[in-house]
Parts: sequence; C-alpha cells; structure tokens
Amino acid sequence: MLERAKTRRKKANPYSGSTLESWLKEDGIYEEVTASAQKGVLAWQIEQLMAKQKITKTELAKRMKTSRAAVDRLLDPNNRSVTLLTLTRAASALG
Repeated sequence: MLERAKTRRKKANPYSGSTLESWLKEDGIYEEVTASAQKGVLAWQIEQLMAKQKITKTELAKRMKTSRAAVDRLLDPNNRSVTLLTLTRAASALG
C-alpha cells in the first residue's frame, strides 16, 4: 500500500510559467491595466448603489451638481478621464 502511494505522487506542472502580473510588468502595461480594472470596479459599484437606491443617472447628476454626460463618463469602465474629485462627489451623492 505504501509503495502504491509513493508511485502516485503528483508530477510537476510542465506548463508552469510566469504570472499574469509579471507578464504585464514585462510588457510595461501593468499600471495601465490595473488602473483600468480599478475604474471598472468603481463604475460597477456606483451602478450597484444607484440601483439599490433607485437613483437615475439624471438624479445622480443633480446631486453631484454636474451634467448627465459627466455621469455617463463616470459609469463608463473604459473612460479613464474621470477625476478623483468626480469620484468623491459621486460617493458623497450616494451616501
């Protein structure tokens, strides 16, 4: 029985390599990809809060004292032009 257990040891993964993080760093795009992912998460969280509180984009814009277009940019995960001030105002508007 012991002999059989010894022969069943796992073999090393022949496909192991670098991590995604190290690959992104090697390509010089780690910061860009990370920032984009963080923006996507923030946009999703804001949308979830809006849905939970039943707040429309127009209402959020009013609360933020900004335009509906600014809210659209805020909620667009691919738009990286959103400032920290805009994110702060959205957070305050949503409580």
